[in-house]
This record gives sequence, C-alpha cells and structure tokens, in this order.
Amino acid sequence: MTKFNKILRKKTEKQLIIEFISLFKSYLAKKEKLNQRFAFVLTGGFSPINLYKSLSKTKINWQNIDLFWGDERYVSQRSNNSNFKLAKKYLIDKININKKNIFAVNTRKNTVNTSAKDYEKRIKKYFKNQKISFDLILLGMGSDGHIASLFPNNINLKTNRITSAILRKDFKRITLNLNVINKAKKIFLWLNNKKKSNIYKKIKNKKKIPVNYLKKSKTNLFLIS
Repeated sequence: MTKFNKILRKKTEKQLIIEFISLFKSYLAKKEKLNQRFAFVLTGGFSPINLYKSLSKTKINWQNIDLFWGDERYVSQRSNNSNFKLAKKYLIDKININKKNIFAVNTRKNTVNTSAKDYEKRIKKYFKNQKISFDLILLGMGSDGHIASLFPNNINLKTNRITSAILRKDFKRITLNLNVINKAKKIFLWLNNKKKSNIYKKIKNKKKIPVNYLKKSKTNLFLIS
C-alpha cells in the first residue's frame, strides 16, 4: 500500500476528518494565492455525512470554491436517494456559497443519457474546453470496490468521454469516468470505518475492481486502522 501519494491511518473517523480538513485548507490556500478558483468534486452515499458537517463548521472561503459531483442517481433532487440532497442538507445549506458555484447534475432532463451529456457539456464549459483537471475529487467506496458509479461490470477503461450514463436495476445514474477522475490534481479515497478498510484490504490486489484503477500517485488514502 506504499504506492499511494499519502496514506492516512487513524483510529477514529474524527481524527480522519481533522486530517482531511487540514489538507483541504492547505490546497485551497495555494489556489487563493494564485487567485485561482478551486474545483471540488463531492461524493455521495452516507460515508461523507460527518465530514460534510465538520466542513460546514470550518472557517473556509466557500466563495472561491466550485462544487461538482462524482456521480448522481437519475432521481429528483428532492429524493432521499439524491446525492445532491445529501450534500445540500449537511453542507450547502450551512455555508456561505453562491448558487452559481454549485454544478449539480441536472436530473430533470428527458433521459439519463441527455442528463449525462448536459453534465459533460457544463464541465467542458467550466474548464473552457481545455484540459479538465479538478483540484480535488472526494471518493467513497462500495462493498464491491465501486467508486462514483463505476462498478466492476461497467467500468470503461478506454473511453475519452467525461461522463457516462449508467443503467442499473436499482437506479439509472450519471458518473464521471475513470479517465477524468485520474486527471484530478488530488484524489481523496475516504474509507471512514473499519468495515470499509477491511474490505479494501481484501480487494486491493484484485483485477477488474474500479477502486484499484485509481492513479495511486494522486490518491490520498484515508482509512480507519
């Protein structure tokens, strides 16, 4: 596991959060000195809830930060299954951030494919059709090793597309593709409990597992040990 850019092992989630926020603020400060905006990609699921709560209470200049999502379910933003709704409840509603800084996936399009193409178009416009490189991508991991909405049976290692529409039995989804994730300046892999850490230890050397395709030199691994 020494191939990672940085490995942060802590005994509690609270300690992990402290480390996360410290690194987050240092990266943000560097961008502010250069008078540049900070593109931050949020993750979904329940794992970031306590992190989002802590970020919302931290003194941060959110006006210089633009929020994106690594993936989204093709549901209403009011749905309890919406990644946007979770971030809105625990982070966005509690911080001083302009609506124009929030690049949520538009799930009101007629089809999930249209929604994915719309998200890709907005990302291209944000980066002015130049190299797409988010400053920081926060990722959780599922029990099968999936990241964002890239699952073992649908990960595409050859695509040049920014986003993809994913058709699954539970939900249709929109996701960033692996090529875009690996072009980020920093990736934070958030394994905030022992169960997830133990799962990762079991699958870390297996083939065709999405989490194992992350570019290790850019990935900071946060795990409970």
